[in-house]
Amino acid sequence: MGQDIPDIFTTRGLTKVYGTGPAAVHALRGVDLDIPRGEIVVLLGPSGSGKSTLLNILGGLDRATAGRATFLDQDLTAMSDRALTRYRRDHVGFVFQFYNLMPSLTARENVELVTEIAEDPMDVGAALRLVGLGERMDHFPAQMSGGEQQRVAIARAIAKTPTVLFCDEPTGALDSQTGRAVLHVLNDVNAKLGATVMIVTHAAATAAMAHRVIHFADGAIRSVETNATRLSPDQIEW
Repeated sequence: MGQDIPDIFTTRGLTKVYGTGPAAVHALRGVDLDIPRGEIVVLLGPSGSGKSTLLNILGGLDRATAGRATFLDQDLTAMSDRALTRYRRDHVGFVFQFYNLMPSLTARENVELVTEIAEDPMDVGAALRLVGLGERMDHFPAQMSGGEQQRVAIARAIAKTPTVLFCDEPTGALDSQTGRAVLHVLNDVNAKLGATVMIVTHAAATAAMAHRVIHFADGAIRSVETNATRLSPDQIEW
């Protein structure tokens, strides 16, 4: 991007090894990557290819074994545990395949959990309206469909106004119609809030909506593509 706007993430030689000796698992093998700010980025690859490991390191949930990862001008790999906690609180939203909602709390109350600790949160109602749940704020998770629960999870993640939204298989448990609705929400988050959205998936069709597609295999990046023309979620063949 421009000289005065650094890439949101840069990695050099990023390596992650679980275990030691012959049983060691090399989840990442020297990954070099540059992610411009404000894009939708899809990390594509089979299970065990390293894409979720990369997401966890960039999200401050895990640490690299070797190499370097930076967020804007901050070195994630050199941060203390306290600094990583602050980074996650101030800059990062997470959306997972399973929604991790508190069943005893309403949609509104689930989102409020995040706004109470965020520095500059969105209005809870505004976050839920952005994901199309303005009329469902006082419903409990058990009263909602899977797609609605996932949208509550997205509202919770974006209510802290994150710089980047990490999504690990966000449509993995959803049917095609519901999955497209969730992808629409992620597209809106990128367009309306300006958040960088990184989506880990093994569903190749999702790549068509991204600005950038990173193909993973065996802990390494095989290729990086940019989409000159992006499809809307409605155009994606599930």
